[in-house]
Amino acid sequence: MQIGDLRIQPPILLAPMAGITDHPFRVICRRYGVGVVYTEFVSANGVIREGPKSLDLVHFAPEERPIGIQIFGETAPVIAESAALLAERFQPDIIDLNFGCPVPKVTKKGAGSAMLRDLSLMSEVIKATVAAVPDLPVTVKMRAGWDSTCVIAVEAAAIVQEAGAKALALHPRTTRQGFTGQADWSLIEAVKREVSIPVIGNGDIRSPADAIRMFHETGCDAVMVARGALGQPWIFRQINALLAGQESPPVTLRDIADVCRDHLALIGQDKNERIAVNLSKKHLNWYIKGFPGAVGWRKKFMACESTDQIDQVLSRFTEFASVRQDA
Repeated sequence: MQIGDLRIQPPILLAPMAGITDHPFRVICRRYGVGVVYTEFVSANGVIREGPKSLDLVHFAPEERPIGIQIFGETAPVIAESAALLAERFQPDIIDLNFGCPVPKVTKKGAGSAMLRDLSLMSEVIKATVAAVPDLPVTVKMRAGWDSTCVIAVEAAAIVQEAGAKALALHPRTTRQGFTGQADWSLIEAVKREVSIPVIGNGDIRSPADAIRMFHETGCDAVMVARGALGQPWIFRQINALLAGQESPPVTLRDIADVCRDHLALIGQDKNERIAVNLSKKHLNWYIKGFPGAVGWRKKFMACESTDQIDQVLSRFTEFASVRQDA
């Protein structure tokens, strides 16, 4: 897949997720073969104020490329200014505009998926951002519409293309749906028929087979995995194998122990102790599942109060995994 002058291989993307797609998680997913990663979404207002928390969200390492920085905001001038600042300071590969977040604290300000209620403003935002970063491709991630009475994915897609965006990722749920119900993949197919820019399908990819099915059912140019990567970053390796007509080796308990150790080491390097403990527990809750005794191990990790304690429990879990694998 081509986004502007940027070639994406493989056509599998990690969706931006607030509180999840930080530097450590992006590095882990890159190691498992994802084609593009995105930062957590960042406030355009926070960027132009050069708030430390906002700018910390978008720092990245060379090994994460290609990488997109996703911005949300309410007005074209502020979003465009923030894009220019980010392009100059961080040199990402993509600037992505968030027209998909359904969270009320974002939408009540007119940002995120609320932008779909004013398509002329959405067009203005895209055009201003494209003009502000002429050397970078600008892409859009959006929802299908505000609610069941306002499903405007096809109409909005045509506007996205006309305004100069180089690719469009569609999560075919409405704002009102949040993450409930089922994503309507037929809307991805309809958008693909409407526009000539690359269309990226997103929503309900929980397994490698789901990704392949989305390619076949919608004709999309790429798939974007979100919650399906939590606790199983190897999903990208598995999708790659299926695309190549091959089988991916099964994931063992030792594989799980190894990725936990790698991920927690990256978190420890990137975060302070308090944040590292909380983040480690969050990810361990996703990793440690699906095998006899998993609940007991999760309880041990959740009882830890420091990264040293987590390391100690992880060492015991690694020994347990090695014994199980050799049995």
